[in-house]
Amino acid sequence: MSHAYKAGDKVQWNSEAGTIHGTVVKVHTQDVEFCGRQRHCSKDEPQYEVKSDKTGHLAMHKEQALKKG
Repeated sequence: MSHAYKAGDKVQWNSEAGTIHGTVVKVHTQDVEFCGRQRHCSKDEPQYEVKSDKTGHLAMHKEQALKKG
């Protein structure tokens, strides 16, 4: 299955601090532990590890939470 985003893509997402701009670091298609929590991922519903351009903070989001940018 083709995913909406791939590693290296520029994306943006909303957080409590406002809109965050960053880069997709990795596409997860299997369950993974991230920041001490189990994240459920599959080929049909991947989760994207993203890195903030401003702070370098890592986060993980579902496809619908991200936008090109």
